[in-house]
Order: sequence, then structure tokens, then C-alpha cells
Amino acid sequence: MTFDLSAANNEAKRRLIPALEGKGAHLCFEEAIEDFPDKLMNQKPDNVPYTFWHQLEHMRIAQWDILRYIQDPGHQSPVWPDEYWPGQNAEADRSAWQRTVDQFLADRQELSELIQDPGCNVLSPVKHMSNRSILRQALLVVDHTAYHLGEFVMGRQVLGAWQSALDL
Repeated sequence: MTFDLSAANNEAKRRLIPALEGKGAHLCFEEAIEDFPDKLMNQKPDNVPYTFWHQLEHMRIAQWDILRYIQDPGHQSPVWPDEYWPGQNAEADRSAWQRTVDQFLADRQELSELIQDPGCNVLSPVKHMSNRSILRQALLVVDHTAYHLGEFVMGRQVLGAWQSALDL
């Protein structure tokens, strides 16, 4: 029995794109932020050290960092944790919120396009990435985003700004 690396690569790509977009078992980014009230952007739910905008900006920075890490052998990641989060007192207005959302979606699209490129083998180690594959990095994005979107929606629920299907 032989292992068809090309078929495995294609199957991995086919499954990665929906996962990045929050389809299947994961919450969709667009649904999580839909109709988000401006008055809550800079709100910290009780016992949570960051605001809703801080969470979105953190997801954006982490995804951007992983994308650049894949693309650029000379990329220097931000310093953890300080440069992966906005300052504790940093606030956003609607314009800053929208910039965060737009950049998150643009970087997600760029990562999707990179994965879908016919010349991209997501299973093979990438030379400059310490023997790591694009598949590994993309799964980090999926996992990290799903985790924080779960927190985001839970915060919305706590503050009464989320209507789940169970509430209907």
C-alpha cells in the first residue's frame, strides 16, 4: 500500500479553508461580530482583563504574525505578550474596530489564497520555519481564532448582547 502525498495535500487544503472561515464545528468570525453594539467595544465583562476590541485586535495580530511567518523568512514576531495585545487602556472607536475587522478578514483571505495555490504543499516542512508545515501554522490560526471567538460570544452573552439559537 502506498501513500499518495498529492491526494493527502489536496484533502488537507480542501478541509483547511472551511475551518479558517469558521464553517463546520467552529463559530464564524462574521457571525460572532454581527450587529455588535458600539457601546460595548471597550467594555470588559466582569473578571475579564480585556475588552471586546482587545480580543479582536489580538486575533488579528496573531493571525497576521502567523501569515507573515509563513511568507517571510526574515519575519520577526511581536514580543509576547505585550505586542500581541493592545495596551490595557487602549480603546477603539467604530473606525478602529472596522480597521481591525477588515485587516483580519484580508489576512484570512490571503492565508486562504496561499493555501489554495496549486504550488503550495501544506504538508511539507517549510525550510525557514524550523521544520514546520503550513498545515501546522494554519491549524494554529483555526484553533486560536475559535478559542477567542468562543470567549467573545460568551462575553456577549454575559452582557446580554447575543441571541443564540437556544434563546429563540
